[in-house]
Amino acid sequence: MEPKKIALLTDSCADLAPQAAEENQIHIVPLRIRCADGEYRDGVDIHAADIYARLRAGELPQTSLPSLEDVGRGLEQVEEAGYDGVVAVMLSSGLSGTYNLLRLVGEEYPRLALRVYDSKSGSMGVGMTMLQLAQDLRDGMDWETLTERRVPQLIAGTHPFFSVDTLEYLRRGGRIGKITAVTGTLLQIKPIITFAEDGELQSIAKVRGRGQVMDKLVELTVKACGGHRRYNLAVANGGAPEEMALLRDKLTAALPDYDHIWEGEIDGTLSVYIGDGVLGAAVQVLDCG
Repeated sequence: MEPKKIALLTDSCADLAPQAAEENQIHIVPLRIRCADGEYRDGVDIHAADIYARLRAGELPQTSLPSLEDVGRGLEQVEEAGYDGVVAVMLSSGLSGTYNLLRLVGEEYPRLALRVYDSKSGSMGVGMTMLQLAQDLRDGMDWETLTERRVPQLIAGTHPFFSVDTLEYLRRGGRIGKITAVTGTLLQIKPIITFAEDGELQSIAKVRGRGQVMDKLVELTVKACGGHRRYNLAVANGGAPEEMALLRDKLTAALPDYDHIWEGEIDGTLSVYIGDGVLGAAVQVLDCG
């Protein structure tokens, strides 16, 4: 029997502001961040600005999976709210075990029809997927269409790109993945990263100076959009809101026919590995069958 009331669930790496999550009825399970003075829940009692301050002070926090209690609490809240179906899209399994954890814990809730997806992405790539799914539910999309076609389509059609000021935190945190080392600090070489097909991070371009970062992000996003006529856009920042506003202007000038454009702030978990001064742009293709 198809679920009658469908909930959306993700983790704190989706870069969804509390207001956006609440308005779209998206449930969020927080990852954990271990710091010198204790363990915190990402987006609940620690935020990106706290991480930046700790990194600048020489501390290197560590990230960990959501606790079993937090995952269980999230599913219990869904049940108590009268939902009988859950669509969960989680941070890339190439970066975290959150996807597998939710699948395992979900087996303990047989009354919920639960479909868990590996986003092979993170940050605004997951966030814009959740926001589009919320729109699809409002438009009356049924469970089978949503789970069999729509979610896989959105995951395959979502292309995020990020600039980072330094690869130092990724290297120290063991998340360097497929990113090639940049030996150009004095030359102000800035890497642009995205997600590989297996969900690990990979470098896709290098530019010199922050001035060229925005143009390269726009160029890559336009290329990923290709000839598609229906698409969503997103921009994100980590400690660079003014630059994000300028990036948004450049992106919408290059791709003016978007259905939605969303903005996000990089969450605490990802900030541990990429620091501040981060900009991101993404396109999500909607007309790929």
